[in-house]
Amino acid sequence: MGILPVVLVLVVAFLAGLEGVLDEWQFHQPIIACTLIGIVTGHPMEGVLLAGTLQMIALGWMNIGAAVAPDAALASVASAILVCMKGASVSDGVASAMALAVAGLVLTIFVRTITVGIIHLADNAAEQGNLTMVNNLHLFALLLQGLRILIPAAFVIAVPAEAVQAALEVIPVWVSGGLAAAGGFIVVVGYAMVINMMATRELWPFFFIGFVLSVLSGITLIGMGIIGVCLALIYLNLKPEFNGGGGGAGGNSVEAQLDSILNDYE
Repeated sequence: MGILPVVLVLVVAFLAGLEGVLDEWQFHQPIIACTLIGIVTGHPMEGVLLAGTLQMIALGWMNIGAAVAPDAALASVASAILVCMKGASVSDGVASAMALAVAGLVLTIFVRTITVGIIHLADNAAEQGNLTMVNNLHLFALLLQGLRILIPAAFVIAVPAEAVQAALEVIPVWVSGGLAAAGGFIVVVGYAMVINMMATRELWPFFFIGFVLSVLSGITLIGMGIIGVCLALIYLNLKPEFNGGGGGAGGNSVEAQLDSILNDYE
């Protein structure tokens, strides 16, 4: 493999590390990271298959209070490298992602601990009025988040494919099977979370429409996605709260609510 795909993979890894704390463009999500790595390495099909499977698992990962969720960024990037660059199967990539997510959790705790000291330095610089130093320290802390994924990704790339295959073959079947089963359980949790977000009187009909269409027809997932987008656009155009209608008398439109908020500050 040439140098350009390796550089592009490292760029994706760096962006995934940044997005682990920024959450701006979601590069750390499996559906984005694995797909991009699959494209730049010339294995888009494997990347998409891995991306879809890991994304459903990652739906059940979230930070609750002081509890930090497993690291989706390292799991996505490293497993995609194993599948798209080292010849591992998608199932092996999913199984390895579980362990990689835990390893990434250790790394993110380590980096965030270092960041605490950096923020104290930024506080001291702010008290002295040195805004340039404050800005540079924040950028340095963000740089550490990117390196948190880039360095392990470079290490995985540097390992020969033969060594990776040998290591995967050494893993007992009961271990890989257990990790795959655990991933399946987490997928169920992800589905439950999505359904829970839809648990409103207005959205339940769309859930049942999609369920019936998927069971009684031969529509593919892409077709179901297109139908879902169309139904969402129709819903937004017909719903008064979203198209600005129906708010003259009741004052429930978005414009009326914004006017009410602005009037409170006048």
